[in-house]
Amino acid sequence: MKVTVVGAGAVGATCADNIARKELAQELVLLDIKEGFAEGKAQDMMQTAALLGFDTKISGSTNDYSKTANSDVVVITSGIPRKPGMTREELIGTNAGIVKGVCENILKHSPKAIIIVISNPMDTMTYLALQSTGLPKNRIIGMGGTLDSARFKYQLSTALDCSPADLNAIVVGGHGDTTMIPLIKHATWNSIPVTQFLDAAAQEKIVNDTMVGGATLTKLLGTSAWYAPGAAGAALVESIVRDEKKLFTCCVSLNGEYGQKDICLGVPVVIGKNGWEKIVAMDLSADEQAAFNKSADAVRSMNDVLKTL
Repeated sequence: MKVTVVGAGAVGATCADNIARKELAQELVLLDIKEGFAEGKAQDMMQTAALLGFDTKISGSTNDYSKTANSDVVVITSGIPRKPGMTREELIGTNAGIVKGVCENILKHSPKAIIIVISNPMDTMTYLALQSTGLPKNRIIGMGGTLDSARFKYQLSTALDCSPADLNAIVVGGHGDTTMIPLIKHATWNSIPVTQFLDAAAQEKIVNDTMVGGATLTKLLGTSAWYAPGAAGAALVESIVRDEKKLFTCCVSLNGEYGQKDICLGVPVVIGKNGWEKIVAMDLSADEQAAFNKSADAVRSMNDVLKTL
């Protein structure tokens, strides 16, 4: 099994580190455009192998896509990160060219690869990857909802003073501060609805704090977060390479599901060896469906910017 991570910055390196520690691949390639950067990160990680006990072989490459040949899974993290006050939408112009170029170069050497998109604005970059490559839709996966759901569980666990591992909670819709939809009415604490333990004000605060989770960290850190995004990307890689059939919220192509077409948006999907294998239908309330439709409209507006580039 071979995995490539494109972009050796904080998110990409964290994703690669998680992949290596869990030995999800025999070979792991880290690629970046900055001279020597990926090589340095790869060598640094390899020097932890004796301490951490993993056998994955990690190598770095400065923009030499031939080194990524025959990759089974490719994670795309490349692009400029968000700065304080910057929206994900403002990244479209720069990151669209980067993501399109990466996809083209990857597929020259790994035509059967499953592609995981982390680059922002993630919904639009996932749609771009699908449209520009012409790959079967199950092989293009946007990571956003996996991260947003993890952040939702963090907020719930803090409010409930419980383990995040005991929670089932998902975020659907777009991966944006105003487009994501934390489904708190569906969230459970070991099968018990969390709404039994939280009043309306607490529920509203959790939802709002989840929605601005990324912006909150950007303000605190001065740049985008990396530990949770990197771990979310690695979790999807794990479900693919180990064919775990785990249920994640991911940005995938919709063709009538949840009332939407010609768009990539976050919905619950089963992730296995073939990429995303099945969209799981949920019974959304009228208000939840309306919010989902509004989220889709906002993402379409971002997608329309691609036509002007």
